[in-house]
Amino acid sequence: MKVKNYLLGYKNLFIFQDTSMFNFSLDSVLLPNFITIPKGCKKILDIGCGNAPIPLILSTKTSCNIIGVEIQKEVADLAKESVSYNHLENRIEIIEGDINEVMHTFLDNSFNVITCNPPYFKYKESSNVNKSDYKTIARHEVTLTLEQIISISSRLLTHNGVLGLVHRPERLIDVIEMMRKYHIEPKKIELVYPHEDEEANILLIEGRKMGHPGLKILPPMISHTEEGEYTEVIKKYFENN
Repeated sequence: MKVKNYLLGYKNLFIFQDTSMFNFSLDSVLLPNFITIPKGCKKILDIGCGNAPIPLILSTKTSCNIIGVEIQKEVADLAKESVSYNHLENRIEIIEGDINEVMHTFLDNSFNVITCNPPYFKYKESSNVNKSDYKTIARHEVTLTLEQIISISSRLLTHNGVLGLVHRPERLIDVIEMMRKYHIEPKKIELVYPHEDEEANILLIEGRKMGHPGLKILPPMISHTEEGEYTEVIKKYFENN
């Protein structure tokens, strides 16, 4: 069932979602608040944009042109509807398609920032998943692998352009190794913990194409209080408007 909601605390933005699909989560709120947007930024690409939470939030933080690419037609249609409803067609473009193919329509070295909330889990032939299921495509590397994301980003980013990913902490080494393989230097990391006494469950990482070595590890972020409410630091992300 399709529903229209406020985009969390962004009271002048709405987002269309389908309750039968994979709806956006805290991950998609954290990444656009974590990423560094360089001065003079002109173009941002969001790979696997889903129903466009990241492009919508980024539109409140920068005047850059934003392109979102989404492989699933029904999900891309929701993104387009959200962009249109919020009258952001002059700022945000949604392209339905596979980024492995769509990338060839872009000029190399043409994006200042690339963001991605990618599938977290490696796919194996033995995995018991439905390859066409909305949630499977969102969660597993069925149509898009970590290496493809980073290699495409390396090709499309400008010199010193920024790549921002939200992932799972257990994939940290994979992400760092893959970034360096494709000449993107990890520059900033933040780990998010559901509660103070629990292991981290969200990894935020930023790298720069052809960047100089030097990694900054930010203080840990706690997302929930003992009562299960969002902490004050998280609530601030919902109070932009």
